[in-house]
Amino acid sequence: MKLITEYTEDLQYSIITEEKNGKKQRIIEGVFMQAEQKNRNGRVYPRATLESAVDKYVSEQVSKSRAVGELNHPEGPSINLDKVSHRITELKWDGDNVMGKALVLDTPMGRIVEGLMDGGVQLGVSSRGMGSLVQKNGANVVSNDFMLSAVDIVQDPSAPEAFVNGIMEGVEWIWDNGILKAQEIERFETEIKRAPSNRLAETQMKAFKDFLSKL
Repeated sequence: MKLITEYTEDLQYSIITEEKNGKKQRIIEGVFMQAEQKNRNGRVYPRATLESAVDKYVSEQVSKSRAVGELNHPEGPSINLDKVSHRITELKWDGDNVMGKALVLDTPMGRIVEGLMDGGVQLGVSSRGMGSLVQKNGANVVSNDFMLSAVDIVQDPSAPEAFVNGIMEGVEWIWDNGILKAQEIERFETEIKRAPSNRLAETQMKAFKDFLSKL
């Protein structure tokens, strides 16, 4: 399974005043995900695949107030609580679009989001999930093993592909006692790429021996 991220810029946001205590809350709302069309990253989410992932996410995360997201994408699928900026409060279908609402939280990252809003910065969201891809008709079709992990807040990048295709997006991930980890082969490749030229051969040999020891 690979980490899959998708950028969505069709967003609006508003400020809602709670009558209960008079506190202002920032609400981000708009199209969070789309099915049955090739997106800017060349991927297609079949409606049935996305419905299953969204239903599971709503049932296990949104309904239990656990559906939090971060300001900008991290390198992997896990949630970093120190980077959390908002909580998803609603996901619902409108045609083939998944409409969402997110409450900006009173956290360090949430306050940065509020400052950006107050400064007139146009924000976007980017979904983050795990799944397999299959090539069909010139597009990468997301398989039915897709799992939605989070919806993060991002800025509209001048180079979306560079922003969305994060460091770890192409890495294969596996379950290890309930924890998602990058596969060992990816770690070996990273070690080799980072090795200085005068230690390249030594690093390659060490990685090869380590790989064989795990077979």
